[in-house]
Amino acid sequence: MQNESLFQSPEMSLVFPHTFVPWFRSVAPYIHAHRGKTFVVAIAGELIAAGKLNTFAQDLALLHAMGIKIVLVHGFRPQVEEQLLAKGHASHFSHGMRVTDALALDCAQEAAGQLRYEIEAAFSQGLPNTPMSGSQIRVVSGNYITAKPIGIVDGVDFIHTGLVRKIDAVGIRRAIDFGALVMLSPFGFSPTGEAFNLSMEDVAASAAIALQADKLIYVTEVKGIPLDSTDSQSDIDQELTLADAEKLLASLPNPQQPTDTSFYLQHAIKASKSGVDRVHIIPFSVDGSVLIESFTHDGVGTMIVDEKLESLREATADDLGGVLQLIEPFENDGTLVKRDRTEIERDIDFYTVIEHDGVIFGCAALYPYPEKQTGEMAALTVSESVQGQGDGERILKRIEQRARAQGLTSIFVLTTRTMHWFVKRGFEPASPDWLPEARQKKYNWNRRSQVLIKPLV
Repeated sequence: MQNESLFQSPEMSLVFPHTFVPWFRSVAPYIHAHRGKTFVVAIAGELIAAGKLNTFAQDLALLHAMGIKIVLVHGFRPQVEEQLLAKGHASHFSHGMRVTDALALDCAQEAAGQLRYEIEAAFSQGLPNTPMSGSQIRVVSGNYITAKPIGIVDGVDFIHTGLVRKIDAVGIRRAIDFGALVMLSPFGFSPTGEAFNLSMEDVAASAAIALQADKLIYVTEVKGIPLDSTDSQSDIDQELTLADAEKLLASLPNPQQPTDTSFYLQHAIKASKSGVDRVHIIPFSVDGSVLIESFTHDGVGTMIVDEKLESLREATADDLGGVLQLIEPFENDGTLVKRDRTEIERDIDFYTVIEHDGVIFGCAALYPYPEKQTGEMAALTVSESVQGQGDGERILKRIEQRARAQGLTSIFVLTTRTMHWFVKRGFEPASPDWLPEARQKKYNWNRRSQVLIKPLV
């Protein structure tokens, strides 16, 4: 059997399905959401210099296999530095950009040619028992970029350093729609045929804008945007609104090197303001960072969006599928009592959901019993992938607000496994005889659920 190596011991054969299956189910919403979408993925040259190209190519191959259209932009700063050093030529930078003289331009062209060869080779692998086995990814590159010179800025002549003037979005779209991966090097040509050295960040942002990409992902030497802009070692801000990102950028000095907080942030803001839905800044130092960022709730770096993606709201009929997918595993293991699907559809207005980027991660329902001025909170569920982050308490508070708005003076729950969680949050045990008469008739004595009540003060 091809997959025999996955089950090398009896212990592994018992544990693996119980860990893999729930995990794989948890990423299914992202697989559905990303299929057919366009990602512009920009990699710093440092990723390649660190020897991570092959594993990164395997990760992009997985994205491609899931129906995601990919445009790959590569950088080459360390490779150009290496070429210049070998020729005894010093680098010159100003305003955070390379001053590209004739020799530096030659070095950039050599580095770009070598990297394109290495990238094409990485996507041509097909060894058995690797993620590339059976993949057939056509890497397409060409003169998709029209450039213009930067010129002279504050007295500094940037010579052959340029900016993107235009991206051939039609040509790129045609290639990725036919299943190819388009590779863009940070080079462009003017209408007169003059070559210009561009920045990877500018090319990636311009391509994402021209294509109106669904995601722009910078895979970089930095972890993301730190919560404390004065401390690069502080925790990362996982999600920034465009407005907050602009305020942060305004407070920072102009970037001089890629590790400056404002370096990638300025390009992320440019793309976000121009209609790119999601812009991510993630580290290449974390193995599989592009997969973690794309298929998990919190990701591994910073995401910039026009407005916050997480919302706590009342459910609608469109949320039925997400609610069912969320609660089904907990019904199957007995944590929740199994509910009739028709009943859930009928009562969907009773539900509150917590949603992030189109995926429902938590829910609960409030069934009122106005004759006793109480209501049952049922089906309180938080996805295993985000438990421990306070989402359960947020849903509980929202249910309490809804109950108060309906004139209820208490809420109650029936539980068999999570009694301590509710007791810590102000619930008190009660006898099943306390339940409203209509609820007593449906009480399952075989299940012997604990009844817990919380007064609403």
